[in-house]
Amino acid sequence: MAEPARVVRPATYQDVLDAPPHMVTEVLDGTLYTHPRPAMRHARASSIIGGELVGPFDRGHNGPGGWWILDEPELHLGADIVVPDVAGWRRETMPDYPDTAYCDIPPDWVCEVLSPSTQRIDQNEKRTIYAREGVSHLWFIDPDAQTLEAFELRKGQWALRTTLSDDRAVSLPPFEAVTFPLDALWP
Repeated sequence: MAEPARVVRPATYQDVLDAPPHMVTEVLDGTLYTHPRPAMRHARASSIIGGELVGPFDRGHNGPGGWWILDEPELHLGADIVVPDVAGWRRETMPDYPDTAYCDIPPDWVCEVLSPSTQRIDQNEKRTIYAREGVSHLWFIDPDAQTLEAFELRKGQWALRTTLSDDRAVSLPPFEAVTFPLDALWP
């Protein structure tokens, strides 16, 4: 007698809630992904990029303000649950700051710090979700290659704007009002 076919159901938010608390958990196209907290090089790059942007853009210190910049926000975008390393919303996009554990408003900018365990997902599934949701700007930071790739959404497709390496100055849309050296992200 043949065994009955196993029915695989799409992952849900309950699966995210049931995941171990020390794991980053996402639901992408119905599939549950869990991975450990990032390594120290990854965490440093993410922290520094956020630090460079929060003062001038979120807080308005020596910059234009007008943004919400967050580390690892949980985003519910359609049926997908994504956790980018850093994300930013223009305050016109999200005038009222949410008082919830997650946000369902797509950000205007997302930054993913690549690591060997998540690079394929970041550059494929998540990139596709960000385009579908109309995220205007996407940055990939690679601590191993010490590069930053900046993409802009044009007619629903990602267009590579530039790739920076070494100690190049970072002054890119949507944050071109400030400049900082790329090598500030590496230990």
